[in-house]
Amino acid sequence: MASVPTRFLCNSSKEWKQVGVEQLRLSTVDMTGVPTLTHLQKGVQFVLKYQSLGQCVYVHCKAGRSRSATMVAAYLVQVHNWSPEEAIRFISSIRSHIHVRPGQLQVLREFHRMTVTAAQETS
Repeated sequence: MASVPTRFLCNSSKEWKQVGVEQLRLSTVDMTGVPTLTHLQKGVQFVLKYQSLGQCVYVHCKAGRSRSATMVAAYLVQVHNWSPEEAIRFISSIRSHIHVRPGQLQVLREFHRMTVTAAQETS
């Protein structure tokens, strides 16, 4: 069976916007990609913005195993001041099939260092 492009299986950005869904797309290569620090910052800020408005945010990637888990871990690192390892353990306790790869863990550690430094500078 030939694979069907995802554009035929789900709404376009315009169609989502028409039904009131705001999107933030942070392109990261499937399977082997590592999000940038900038992407993690943008993603966490997006979640915090909509959370402050009392809205839910759905974080998703194609397989739902590594890229989305990395973004959710960054959110937990910033909000709870958890280490990347603590955040990953927490996510794994709910979604045991996640797989944060070494490069993704490395960028989470950089993100953690950056958030700790920022918190120290503001206190």
